Amino acid sequence: MNVCVIGSGGREHSLCFKLKQSTKLKNLYCIPGNAGTEEIAQNINIDVSDFEKTYSEIIKRNIDLVIVGPEIPLVSGITNFLEAKGIKVFGPSKKASQLEGSKIFMKNLCKKFNIPTAQYHEVKNIDDAKEALKNFDEPIVVKSDGLAAGKGVTICETKEMALKDIQSILDGKFSSSHKVIIEEFLDGEEASYFVITDGKNFKQIGTAQDHKRIGENDTGLNTGGMGAYSPSLLINEEIEKKIIEKIIIPTLNGMKELGCEYKGILYAGLMIKNNEPKLIEYNIRFGDPECQVLMMRLKSDLLELIINTLDNNLNNQNLNWSNEPCITVVAASKGYPEKFEKNKEIKNLPKDISNEKEQMFHAGTLKQNGKVLSNGGRVLNSTVLAPSLKIAREKAIKLLDNIEWEDKYFRRDIGWRVIK
Repeated sequence: MNVCVIGSGGREHSLCFKLKQSTKLKNLYCIPGNAGTEEIAQNINIDVSDFEKTYSEIIKRNIDLVIVGPEIPLVSGITNFLEAKGIKVFGPSKKASQLEGSKIFMKNLCKKFNIPTAQYHEVKNIDDAKEALKNFDEPIVVKSDGLAAGKGVTICETKEMALKDIQSILDGKFSSSHKVIIEEFLDGEEASYFVITDGKNFKQIGTAQDHKRIGENDTGLNTGGMGAYSPSLLINEEIEKKIIEKIIIPTLNGMKELGCEYKGILYAGLMIKNNEPKLIEYNIRFGDPECQVLMMRLKSDLLELIINTLDNNLNNQNLNWSNEPCITVVAASKGYPEKFEKNKEIKNLPKDISNEKEQMFHAGTLKQNGKVLSNGGRVLNSTVLAPSLKIAREKAIKLLDNIEWEDKYFRRDIGWRVIK
């Protein structure tokens, strides 16, 4: 089978790594890919937002299945576009992608179907915000309605800070949306819960814990994610039962009722306190960097799993996982998530690209004249499967310490709460 993965991050590199292990795979492509995917797949360097050009490349290379990694093409409707042309696509429809594409859509769904989440208020203008803030305690969470590459959420310590952030979003801070919601700050511990669904049936496809803040001990600005580990030690059987019954099932049934049946990966970002889960947000695809640790722990054939999902045969699929935990540590360009420089050479990368326990997944990299260069904010994901999280983290850090790259920045404390 000829398969194409769409995307260029660490998530897509890890998906390619896992797909490469399938006996069902013939040729593997990645659009546009990065320096890491280039080692295991054929990169096709085109702009994914150009659906017509993407389609012509798919036809030219006899691609049987497209797996969409990032949220932007899904929210833009790539699944509908390609399916209308007769191409098999793994990823939700444009309508179903509103679960991530619009935080207001997601919140309204929670309200309609009694899904536990933070209290919220949709802001119409700055006067409306001033009035609404009277009903919220500090700190206050301010969210841009649309996609913002993991940077659309701000935890504001004061109402003055909240108003300033609300005004900047209303004024166009993010091109995706000028709409804002104010949300109550939820206390507790974050966890990520993933299911794969064919629209009717679903299976849990791993748990993880992400680390969003740029600084150690979870301080500083929010990022797209500075590291993750799996499995999440927060989610026990009792909590999982609540997640499924109070959050996942009502969501899938609700989406069907709203006329946008959900198919693909559904990722619930959760806050857990006193054994009670609340939904923070939904993502309509594998998380990044959570996907990296899930792909290292998954023992089942990923391609077979995706085919069975598309063929509505998910109930006959068994999922097997490694008993060992996995950790990934993200190395970013110095200055991220604010200003940073690109095109810095990266040397001394690990040579073994088939090691099933240690991988350096590439994110923002490109290959130029035989050299690997940095090409984004988050650049490398040092990912290790080991008998304990402590050993996994030590090995992941050692791999990064060995890399020569002048702008390298990473946290050495990923998994700090559970490891200590």
